[in-house]
Amino acid sequence: MTNEKGFTLIELLVVIAIIGILAAIAIPQFAEYRARGFDARARSDLRNVATAEEAYFVDFEKYLACANATCANLPGMSSLSNGVTLAISITGTGFTGTATHPSGTGVTFNWDSASGGLQ
Repeated sequence: MTNEKGFTLIELLVVIAIIGILAAIAIPQFAEYRARGFDARARSDLRNVATAEEAYFVDFEKYLACANATCANLPGMSSLSNGVTLAISITGTGFTGTATHPSGTGVTFNWDSASGGLQ
């Protein structure tokens, strides 16, 4: 009788099945984490542009309507995160802004200066 060392076919199949189950659980969670990260980019850019709008208002006593790359003209802004779509419009004595990311969860974040910020 020979003394053979190694794994049986059943043991290997069990390990492969366990790895498959873990992958089936982890991959959708990873995709959700990525989408929430993209949403955080959009929310952060909207907050930064709102702060820059207030700085612009201090200097010029008016708000500046902008969209996407033109928002980089505001004081303290250099650029937006990749993929973020952002628009600022003037409303009476304040401004409203919207931001979204196409790879996010589909949520559009809204900023209303008259209502106190992020809605």
